[in-house]
Amino acid sequence: MPRFLILYVRWVERLNYGIGRLAMFSLFALMGVLLWGAIARAGWQPQIWTDEVAQFMLLGYFMLGGAYALQLGSAVRMDLLYSRWSDRTKAAVDAVTILMLLIYLGVLLWGGIESTQYALEYGERRRGLWRPYMAPIKIIMCIGISLMILQCTAFLIRDVAKLRKVEI
Repeated sequence: MPRFLILYVRWVERLNYGIGRLAMFSLFALMGVLLWGAIARAGWQPQIWTDEVAQFMLLGYFMLGGAYALQLGSAVRMDLLYSRWSDRTKAAVDAVTILMLLIYLGVLLWGGIESTQYALEYGERRRGLWRPYMAPIKIIMCIGISLMILQCTAFLIRDVAKLRKVEI
């Protein structure tokens, strides 16, 4: 395999590992927001922003942590036949399914970018009492989808390397 592909795979996996670890620790901030909202409801006037901030933080957690979860193998896999296959057969099947996933993620990113452009251009806000702007969370969604695309291409490169009997 060319050296730049090996460096690309290592760079993507380092990037997604670091961002995934940061996303993992963002759960503490989410717990703080939810705790503040619960205390405010019980003690004095409820805060209108806590539920929506918590929803946005949870979405950011899922979107930014998705590539990390994929990297760690946390995705659900139907293991009826897969465990019995050779490593090369697994790599071939994985390469095909990753290509399908890349097509899906590409369409998702395209829609996300268009939606983000709309939110930025028109100052789109969420319905409700607090009415936060939607652009920041849509930008985070696009970043998360892009990280998934990077991770999937790294997996595809690894699978092609396995098919060529090269380990990365």
